[in-house]
Amino acid sequence: MNQHALSILIPVYNYDVRQLVGALQQQAAALHGVEVEILCFDDASQAAFRRLNAAVGEWAGVEYRLLPNNLGRSRIRNLLAREARHDYLLFIDCDSQVPDEKYLQRYVAALSPNCLLYGGRIYQPQPPADKSLMLHWKYGSVREARPAEERQKQAYHSFMTNNFLIPRALFQPIGFDERLLQYGHEDTLFGMALQARGVRILHLDNPLVHAGLESSATFMRKSRQALENLAFLHHQGTGIDTRLLRWALRIHGRPSEMVLRTFWEGARKGLERQLCSARPSLRLFDLYRLGCLLEEL
Repeated sequence: MNQHALSILIPVYNYDVRQLVGALQQQAAALHGVEVEILCFDDASQAAFRRLNAAVGEWAGVEYRLLPNNLGRSRIRNLLAREARHDYLLFIDCDSQVPDEKYLQRYVAALSPNCLLYGGRIYQPQPPADKSLMLHWKYGSVREARPAEERQKQAYHSFMTNNFLIPRALFQPIGFDERLLQYGHEDTLFGMALQARGVRILHLDNPLVHAGLESSATFMRKSRQALENLAFLHHQGTGIDTRLLRWALRIHGRPSEMVLRTFWEGARKGLERQLCSARPSLRLFDLYRLGCLLEEL
């Protein structure tokens, strides 16, 4: 195995990271000849989570830092990168679980100074017992949990920020766009910046489990925030491109938009009830998101 040094960067917000950090610490200790640090920066979480997570700061090779003010998803990741000591940066979302004991080993075996590695995302195979979590689980399982071979076909569009490793030298000129202060599309913008600079993305089958399922109401609220970001970036002329935005722009300003808006006004509450049910429809969720986006354009 090549000799490398790795910084694992975990932005923490209102989630218990002890299990995640403990698993990573054990795997890091087994990487002979590879120096590893784990940085957990808490983005002004609630007091209960701060008390729980403070324990990881006492563990070997782990730094837990409490930030006095919430920076948001982009700024905290940029701060973590600046504070990291090593040449390879592994970004991990705090609501993740490590699926097996070889996770770090697979990344280290694939390290390259010339490309970004993206490991992917999976969900638990069984649906959640709490039906209020069904929309998030179904969307993630169907739309996000894809094998590396499939993701590689659209390498930049398939990129997400939950689980990726990048050389510091490639990250520093790009960073995350700090105009985005709320949830949504920081991964899309980062992927566009990578593509513009010709940074290669290699997709791996090295996923993390997305354990932090959110209620359907919360998931829809965050989806609306992401659509607000998408509309903002479109109006800023960033050249951002998503399938949903293309649909909305085909409709926007045409007679069909008025038809859809009339339908939307009458059906919105019914759509929200269906999406909060035990059997949410992803097609109806697409329609819901399209209606929300048209409101923002």
